[in-house]
Amino acid sequence: MRPERGSLPLEGTSDTLDRLAGLCQVISPAVIQQALAATGKHNPRRCCLTHEVMLWVVLAMGVFTDVPIRQVFKRCRRLRRDERTPTRSALCEARQRLGSAPVQHVFEQVVRPLATPQTPGAFYRGLRLVGIDGTVSNVPDSPANAAAFARATGARGAGAFPQIRKVSAVELGTHVEFALAQGGWQNSEQELTPQLVEALPDDALVLADRNFFSFSLWKRLTERRLRLLFRIKKNLKLKPLQVLADGSYLAKVYASSADRAADRDGLLVRVIEYTHHDPQRVGCGEMHRLLTNLLDEQAYPALEVACLYHERWEEELVYDEQKTHQDPRRASKPAQLRSETPDGVRQEVYALSLAHFVVRALMFAAATQAAADVDSLSFTGCLQVLRCRLPECLATTPATVDQWYAALLWEMQDERVEPRRNRINPRVVKQKMSKFAKKRPEHRGIPPLKKRFGEIVVMLN
Repeated sequence: MRPERGSLPLEGTSDTLDRLAGLCQVISPAVIQQALAATGKHNPRRCCLTHEVMLWVVLAMGVFTDVPIRQVFKRCRRLRRDERTPTRSALCEARQRLGSAPVQHVFEQVVRPLATPQTPGAFYRGLRLVGIDGTVSNVPDSPANAAAFARATGARGAGAFPQIRKVSAVELGTHVEFALAQGGWQNSEQELTPQLVEALPDDALVLADRNFFSFSLWKRLTERRLRLLFRIKKNLKLKPLQVLADGSYLAKVYASSADRAADRDGLLVRVIEYTHHDPQRVGCGEMHRLLTNLLDEQAYPALEVACLYHERWEEELVYDEQKTHQDPRRASKPAQLRSETPDGVRQEVYALSLAHFVVRALMFAAATQAAADVDSLSFTGCLQVLRCRLPECLATTPATVDQWYAALLWEMQDERVEPRRNRINPRVVKQKMSKFAKKRPEHRGIPPLKKRFGEIVVMLN
């Protein structure tokens, strides 16, 4: 199976971005034009940096994260001898005029789950495995970003940088992040998660960590007839109503302690409690609790479900792909994104997620063509293949694009990784403290110097 391929940029789109014809294999030019129309982005006058051009440039920024925006533009177009690349300030101003709404519209129209029942590791007993999790990223320390996204707080004071929080829904078998919600550090994962509910597919089995459980979210997801598997905290009171043959038991969850005391409006759930005896792994000897609405222990055995829950970690790998490999700036402090305005940050997050989907969609097509598991392909290797080959795509005829697309998938099929090892990765950092003094409010916003160094030197005898 291959991703839906759009029409060629030969039909109605600007030739300013002739090197991005390869992206049209995943993102149709018609979707770009629809996004601009739906968000009211019309150019009142003709210029080289139209909203359509800048939307493609922003999408390309998600692929070419290792170069500045002016170099991104150079990689999008073959310049004639009498042409000059727009200045950085002109490109940045054009980005601001475009805004984040068109990029979000493209994301919502293009990104979708890709797996079929034949996709290895994507389904469990006919249910599509979907994970929900969140992450934070540092953003540039501008006054506007600090006001919009806030800083982390702790015993040692406020964090060094404002942080944007993202909560995502991911198809675990293909690593496709098909829905996301954005907020600031002050917006909790529980607060953002309800924005994802309507985007979840009807055949989803939703996996989430213990931080995500709440009665209101569980009820809303249940009303959508979705299957759920959450880890829960140890302090949640659960009274066994019936012990099942595999050791799990049925219980009820309630909105409040008063409802629990009155047995009012409770929701029937199945509880799976287990531990493990491997001292090399985290939680050895501790009780782990899972909550699910898969009530039939014959169809869904407890041991099988307990092992299945750990598929949730595939979403952590998605964040690793995005923050370490796709965008190397985000693997090192300080700032992990480049935009100094809140709308620019949101625009950039959607662009990075769209670019991640482009790579994942092409990987899915390559793996399907080779009858291989998509997990056997290297995300980093396929990303580098796309970066190298994208400027080579010539949109002169449909045949040339088809030839480029076939060669791209063939090359991606060769980017293989070794089978995963049975290993553990402790959540620790090597360098925790710093010898330098902490940056404080008086160190921010320092006005430019009025004199050059030569004007302030005083020679001594």
